[in-house]
Amino acid sequence: MTSETDIPVTVKGLVPTPTGCGVFLSNGGKVIAIFVDHSVAAAITMFLHKIKKPRPLTHDLMASIFTGLGVSVQKVLINDLQDDTFFARLFLIQENELGKNLVEIDARPSDSIALALQQSCPVFVSKHVWDRAEDMTWALEQAAQDDEVEGDDEPNLEEEA
Repeated sequence: MTSETDIPVTVKGLVPTPTGCGVFLSNGGKVIAIFVDHSVAAAITMFLHKIKKPRPLTHDLMASIFTGLGVSVQKVLINDLQDDTFFARLFLIQENELGKNLVEIDARPSDSIALALQQSCPVFVSKHVWDRAEDMTWALEQAAQDDEVEGDDEPNLEEEA
């Protein structure tokens, strides 16, 4: 299911932008950025920091549905990049009295990353996407420097917990 060429990544930071948020993924060397809307960025931040919510949000609802159906998230694969837009696949395993079934679903990378954090499952980037995506290490470093200069109590850069 996971190709030997798929690159395992972790969320290294979230940086607010005027139209959403940059989610920075890294393999320990290169960093790529996927830009997401504010609502999914908020969900990703809550999952990163294990913040309890007073009421279930959309990703919590999805997790409850998965549990009810005997489904677990196995992995996320960011599998394509077209015109600066990333695409992802969500790999689910359904187990019941009839056996085990793998389900692969087309999904937005933002929702997929949120679910991966919530479900503690790995995120991968296909090698061909990784090779084509721009290295955004400089942007993540710049955001960290800007945050240090501002000296806010509330940092702009949300690093991985």
